[in-house]
Amino acid sequence: MTQTYEDFSKYGKEFADTGLKSFASLSKGAQAIATEAGEYTKKSFEAGSAAVEKLISAKSLEKAIEIQSDFAKQSYESFVAEATKFGDLYAELAKEAYKPFESIVAKAK
Repeated sequence: MTQTYEDFSKYGKEFADTGLKSFASLSKGAQAIATEAGEYTKKSFEAGSAAVEKLISAKSLEKAIEIQSDFAKQSYESFVAEATKFGDLYAELAKEAYKPFESIVAKAK
C-alpha cells in the first residue's frame, strides 16, 4: 500500500512539473506570436501611410491607380508571408507545449 501511494505521489509530482514546463512553453510561444503581430501591425500601418502619401501626391488618375495596385500587391504578399510565419509559430507552440508530456505518454503505453 505504501509503495502504491509513493508511486502515485511520484507520478502526480511528475505530471505537475510537466504541466508547469508546458505552461512555460505556451507563455513563451504566445509572447513570440504577440510580438510578431505587433511588428506586422506596425509595418502594415507604415506601408499604408506611405501609400496614402503617394496617392495624395499623384499627378494623374493613372498614376494613382498604379500606386494603389502596387500597394495592394505588396500588402497581399506581406500578408501571405506573415500568415505563413504565424502558422509556423503556432505549430512550434503546439510542439513545444506537448514536448514535456511525451515522456509521460510513452510511460503510459
